[in-house]
Amino acid sequence: MQSASEQSEAAEPPAASARPAPAEHAYPDHWEADVVLRDGGTARIRPITADDADRLVSFYEQVSDESKYYRFFAPYPRLSAKDVHRFTHHDFVDRVGLAATVGGEFIATVRYDRINAHGMPASAPADEAEVAFLVQDAHQGRGVASALLEHIAAVARERDIRRFAAEVLPANTKMIKVFTDAGYTQKRSFEDGSVRLHLDLEPTDRSLAVQRAREQRAEARSVQRLLTPGSVAVVGAGRAPGGVGRTVLRNLLGAGFTGRVYAVNAALTEETELDGVPAHPSVGAIGEPVDLAVVAVPAERVPEAVADCGEHGVRGLVVLSAGYAESGAAGRERQRELVRQARSYGMRIIGPNAFGIINTADDVRLNASLAPQMPAAGRIGLFTQSGAIGIALLAGLHRRGAGLSSFISAGNRADVSGNDFLQHWYDDPGTDVVLLYLESIGNPRKFTRLARRTAAVKPVVVVKGARHSGSAPPGHRVPVTRIPHATVSALLRQAGVIRVDTVTELVDAGLLLAAQPLPAGPRVAILGNSESLGLLTYDACLTEGLRPLRPIDLTTAAVPRDFRDALAAALADETSDAVVVTAIPWVGEDGATEFGDGEVLAAALREAVASAPSPTKPVVVVHVEMGGLAEALAVATSTRPTAPGRAAAPRENRSGGAPAGAVGAQAGAGGADPTTVPPPTAAPAQQATIPAYPAAERAVRALAEAVRYGQWRRQAAEPGRVPEYEDIDEAGAAALIEGALDAGGVDARGVTLDTEEAGALLARYGIAVLPTLPAPTPDAAVAAAARLGYPVALKTTAPHLRHRPDLGGVRLDLATEEQLRTAYAELTEVLGKPEELQPVVQAMVPRGVDTVVRSAIDPAVGAVLSFGLSGAASELLGDTAHRLVPATDRDAAELIRSLRTAPLLFGWRGSAPVDTPALEELLLRVSRLVDDHPEVVAVSLEPVVVAPRGLSVLGATVRLAPPPPRTDLGPRSLPRY
Repeated sequence: MQSASEQSEAAEPPAASARPAPAEHAYPDHWEADVVLRDGGTARIRPITADDADRLVSFYEQVSDESKYYRFFAPYPRLSAKDVHRFTHHDFVDRVGLAATVGGEFIATVRYDRINAHGMPASAPADEAEVAFLVQDAHQGRGVASALLEHIAAVARERDIRRFAAEVLPANTKMIKVFTDAGYTQKRSFEDGSVRLHLDLEPTDRSLAVQRAREQRAEARSVQRLLTPGSVAVVGAGRAPGGVGRTVLRNLLGAGFTGRVYAVNAALTEETELDGVPAHPSVGAIGEPVDLAVVAVPAERVPEAVADCGEHGVRGLVVLSAGYAESGAAGRERQRELVRQARSYGMRIIGPNAFGIINTADDVRLNASLAPQMPAAGRIGLFTQSGAIGIALLAGLHRRGAGLSSFISAGNRADVSGNDFLQHWYDDPGTDVVLLYLESIGNPRKFTRLARRTAAVKPVVVVKGARHSGSAPPGHRVPVTRIPHATVSALLRQAGVIRVDTVTELVDAGLLLAAQPLPAGPRVAILGNSESLGLLTYDACLTEGLRPLRPIDLTTAAVPRDFRDALAAALADETSDAVVVTAIPWVGEDGATEFGDGEVLAAALREAVASAPSPTKPVVVVHVEMGGLAEALAVATSTRPTAPGRAAAPRENRSGGAPAGAVGAQAGAGGADPTTVPPPTAAPAQQATIPAYPAAERAVRALAEAVRYGQWRRQAAEPGRVPEYEDIDEAGAAALIEGALDAGGVDARGVTLDTEEAGALLARYGIAVLPTLPAPTPDAAVAAAARLGYPVALKTTAPHLRHRPDLGGVRLDLATEEQLRTAYAELTEVLGKPEELQPVVQAMVPRGVDTVVRSAIDPAVGAVLSFGLSGAASELLGDTAHRLVPATDRDAAELIRSLRTAPLLFGWRGSAPVDTPALEELLLRVSRLVDDHPEVVAVSLEPVVVAPRGLSVLGATVRLAPPPPRTDLGPRSLPRY
């Protein structure tokens, strides 16, 4: 696909070329990026420089004649010296070339040349460029050209180029598809035997959707390659029993891995066997393809092992070795070099300092970890950043009968992170519930986006460690965030994430969600043979916001058949949405207390569930000293449907452990298009666990999380909308912002608008701020009151008194000049001189509830809209709600109602309900302002007095600054190292 500029250059003798030599510009290292390709491998994208001449020639020699013909529209067997010079010398403004590299060698190139309206070489202000690609045949079909197009388009936008033009031969259908599938606005014509394409480079909703769909496919595939290798080499397997490498080798073999296993030990002088598998001195000596390498050698020897793996085609690494970022500055640099080295070979890394990975699928059975036992097969995906927590979770889930689809303990997660596994589990048909133990979130904005999409089809449960330490754990590279943990939790819940506080709660919630259907509502039936335990359960339901029915007391004389009949009746009763069964040892016919008949009760509960005509309610059991009940319930009948096309996972009884049951679940069917949400399925019930809990509070807390998640799922099916307001003047606001920033200089900290400027900007978005007039003297206060009209308020605005009515700096309902002068004298006598107090006069507004509306941009999560009631009590309790911007009408309504103090807005204790529709509109207008203008980095409206009819904004602060970069809107790339 030859550009017109190249044609013009080729048509002229070298001496006649009128184009000036490119000016020298600094190398743009921020254009460098690592990307995940369609097949899950990685490549490095970087600018082409004059030092790349030999690489370019070598690359071109490996391109087929057909691909060369498509590129230059004519036979072009080799590049001339002039070609090489032209393709390696760029000014990084009007002429730019990028290369995709693997192992340091080119696998594809792209370049653009700025052109004028006549298609000739030009400089700015010309805003169009011709673009041309060349991909090595061996790497075609991997999505390299699509990734290069995203990056060259971002470079062009940075250089004020707004359109790309490309000329492609009609037979070059692959390249035409790269352009047409990109999602940009485009025009297409047929001229002189070639297809002429024009692309508008402004991102569109479709181009962003295409980019994210490609990102999902690529990152999910990269994880799949790690979890489903055809062969595994353990690098560092010692000759003597014991040691990390030998332990992993033994665990691989003990799990029954279905692929080939090799041991690698550099100390071996000849090929031999370890634990019955071939052992070699290096990966290269194996002589056969290796998909996954588990690296368990000292940190100083890891680079040699990585090079050995990369040079012989290994696709991914699990690095168990420690001594990296968790050990200090030298370790952090060692970790950066590890990631750079692995990515240069197109490999992804789990670790370093990892515990390992497990895949229980029957056709894989991979245990490349330090876990001595292979977990039972099931439908829970588990990700942890801690090996110790991973061990505890594996043991807890196994003990309670829950199986796993896959398990990952990522250690320092220098490369592969929880985000990558969310991409994989989103449409993995073998996973119905996702459990995550996180100590840091490397990309909160992306995590929230991926979690929201995944939660729409399957539950995502998160427990976060290191919440109050104020810093990330050693070894974790994360962006700085200024927002508190409570705000992050609120935003995760907005995304549908089930947020729990402890590892125990993680297991409790995961067990219920994997084994039972989602409740249709908050109504809970309680039945059992202990009135006291029933009342404890009832109280726990009220505490968690559920609606319990009166407990049904079967009395201590109840026997298993009584439980069966009562549970069957509760499941058939349409007045409840879930059932909690409470059980204590019962009294036998001879008066003896029966402690050991848990299996009998489990059988009775199983029979009741099986007899339900349409099992759609979750059932949980609270038991006290019921021997064998929890174990027996682990294989009781589930009321949850299984995914279509997948048989129940096999059960397995392991020595020393409880029976492990397969877990059926409602799963999203994996589709070819990741932009389409997989629909929920309905299929016949299958055998699975009924979760049992030793305390009512634990059972009810897990059930409440399921209720809230089910409600979120139902609401997510009908998302709200971002309303349009005809009176918004977006262009006028942009002009005010530009003028204020220009006047304030280029200080990165930005500029805080004065009262008049803030009011003018907010007015452009239909937000009226009540005027305030300065009152430096009593006479000035009287003049201001005369201008505004009585009654008025007199307020101090000194920073230490602002928004602190408890300190006495506000006087209200001043109806006369005399009252105003008296109040002025009192303020200055008690609190200080007028120049210290900075008093102002403001007209009175109708009485109502004082509230606070704020928005701020955090570099890690983006723009956040916050709402709370004004006053010390709300601040002390932290009773503030948060939503991500842009907020929908549903978000605004939920924001108001999610406060603990929300009843004050809705007529608490006989007071008049306030105008919540007006408050919702105000929230939406602030959200629009911040979303439309990222330069508005902070807004504070305080107080906002919400009356029974209407509201009044009494104070406003607006801060402007150059907007922080939006990494989520740029081209796909892995975190930089």
